Amino acid sequence: MFNKSNLSLKKISLPIIILIFISSCEEETKPLEFEIVSIENTYEADIEVTFDKAKVNSEIAKNINSHIDSAILKNVPFSREEEATSIEEALKDFDEQYKSFKNNFGESAQTWSLAIETEILYKTENIVTMGLSVYSDTGGAHGNDSIQFLNFNPENGALLTQNDIISDMKGFKKLAESFFLDHMKNEGLDIKEFFFGKPFQLPENIGFNEEGIILLYNNYEIASYAQGYTEFVISIEKAKEFLSF
Repeated sequence: MFNKSNLSLKKISLPIIILIFISSCEEETKPLEFEIVSIENTYEADIEVTFDKAKVNSEIAKNINSHIDSAILKNVPFSREEEATSIEEALKDFDEQYKSFKNNFGESAQTWSLAIETEILYKTENIVTMGLSVYSDTGGAHGNDSIQFLNFNPENGALLTQNDIISDMKGFKKLAESFFLDHMKNEGLDIKEFFFGKPFQLPENIGFNEEGIILLYNNYEIASYAQGYTEFVISIEKAKEFLSF
């Protein structure tokens, strides 16, 4: 026997399925937008944390934020063996460590410091590059500071590796070495002072900005602390044949 109710259900279900599919596609294709987040808690240590987060309107944004949180957490000294579950927990632990230090060494005037901030350096449909800057000082001759580039795939929120970005590593390395030597010459520096007697190596941090591809060596990576950061840029035009996109 023919069931009219089943026919009506089919007529209604098809438009609903289409609407759900369209809505899902629209959600995933929304452009990435970032907002600045600041941790406003009160600490006894000198703590300042301000960073960019993707506005959560898709799984892509959630993936990117997960990578940002993870990168920040790796740079906050944590006293326990297990990892902190949030940035706030890690900062509270850092502050507790400082208060314990003060209680045990009251005569010391040293105030612990931790400063974390990010900056969106480059954003296109192919890649998003974020710079993460971290400075910490828990005593000693000087504090520790570093810069890390986070490269994201805006299509899925994945954190890209150098192998994801560079298709011809050998060719790119040769190009980078020529730019590095030009940089040394322009700065009046001797390459013998770098790489601790080893051959030229690419830096751990390669990212993008409006000028091109940034190559950045952190303190101690290729030279003494006194040399500071070493940074130079290769234009996209010069490097495009070695890139994956």
